[in-house]
Amino acid sequence: MSARFLTLALISAAMALPAAAQAAPASPGGGLMMQLVMFLPLILIFYFLLIRPQQQRAKKHTAMVTGIKRGDTIVTTGGLIGKVNKVSDTELSVDLAENVRVRVIKSMVIEVRNKAEPVPAND
Repeated sequence: MSARFLTLALISAAMALPAAAQAAPASPGGGLMMQLVMFLPLILIFYFLLIRPQQQRAKKHTAMVTGIKRGDTIVTTGGLIGKVNKVSDTELSVDLAENVRVRVIKSMVIEVRNKAEPVPAND
């Protein structure tokens, strides 16, 4: 019986070692708070290098598009350069050449080259 007892003791001891090792794991990262503290600088870097500049660019573009008046020379995303003839809420009527007039969506304007003097009416 002692051989059988010794075998059972060895088996139970071998099974107890992994259970003991799993019972108290050492946290190398210092827990949840330490991980959050390490993750915070990454969030700040992404905000200041990616998100904030994009928001500022979008705000400037919106201000530029809303400030377009009749007589301004504009450049579209397609590379067309023309003079604004008529301004509506979402579209512009642009003269590209003599007797060539196209309608352009306002958000497709990427640059206002030279601001014209205010024109009295949008006739």
